[in-house]
Amino acid sequence: MDIGEVAKRSGLPASTLRYYEQKGLIASIGRHGLRRTFHSDVLERLALIALGQTAGFSLDEIAAMFGADGRPDIDRRSLRAKARELDVMILRLTAMRDGLRHAAACSAPSHLECPRFRHLLSQATTGGRRSDKPKKR
Repeated sequence: MDIGEVAKRSGLPASTLRYYEQKGLIASIGRHGLRRTFHSDVLERLALIALGQTAGFSLDEIAAMFGADGRPDIDRRSLRAKARELDVMILRLTAMRDGLRHAAACSAPSHLECPRFRHLLSQATTGGRRSDKPKKR
């Protein structure tokens, strides 16, 4: 397939495909005139790259998940670690969503008078981290 067909089937612009090739994520198998050509299995590889990006892996991390032969060689520990990161993110985002919904419906005269909204503010300033110790000044 030429780069235009890969772009059409994958939904990615040709510039992204050229960038992925430059980073070593995909490889063309030749040229047809001035256009790069790719083996049809590039679409599966692009799907794996998209899945990795959706999960929050960087392109460098994704590149490391392919063996020397180009086949996926994914470290299961990194998958478990990323799943734990996502669990933490989901908890933080769920708390933020629930807080925003409460603030939208809260009957307090001012959001700043609402204890739950104030808690949201404190979480925003700590990045969602809990701090049981007073901060040193």
